[in-house]
Amino acid sequence: MERIYLDHAGTTPMHPKVMEAMQPYFREKFGNPSSLHTPGQEAAQAVAEARASLAELLDVAYPDEIVFTSGGTESDNTAILGTLFALKKKGNHIITSAIEHHAVLHACQFLEKQGLAKVTYLPVDSTGLVDPEDVKKAIGEKTVLVTIMHANNEIGTIQPVAEIGAICRERKV
Repeated sequence: MERIYLDHAGTTPMHPKVMEAMQPYFREKFGNPSSLHTPGQEAAQAVAEARASLAELLDVAYPDEIVFTSGGTESDNTAILGTLFALKKKGNHIITSAIEHHAVLHACQFLEKQGLAKVTYLPVDSTGLVDPEDVKKAIGEKTVLVTIMHANNEIGTIQPVAEIGAICRERKV
């Protein structure tokens, strides 16, 4: 029986071109890029080149703005905690939806329990859609982050992120 894999949101097979490009680092050129020895420095150079290529592709002014993480959960946590701590002088209010991925919900709940953030969990309609008007109403003076997933990983709802983003830009969030 042929296998049909439908969890590409969780894990996706490596693209053949990426696999080919990575083979030297899997087999011969592996090294800790934080080490001072030659294999480590070769790995550090490869990471720097990858960062520069991505920065150019994404039109990022400073390659150091590209941060590599181990996956989605670490990325979500870094974005949420990093934003909150970077903007702590402005406020500590986060807006999210009630059906976000656990990586987002658990980070928000942790921050609430520690007394570091006030979180508004927006409701969704019967199709899992966030109403942009609810976002607009929830934004306050101390709001520093609105985190709404683009496409729900369980029910597939596509959120109106362009509209939500416009609201956030208008309100300087």
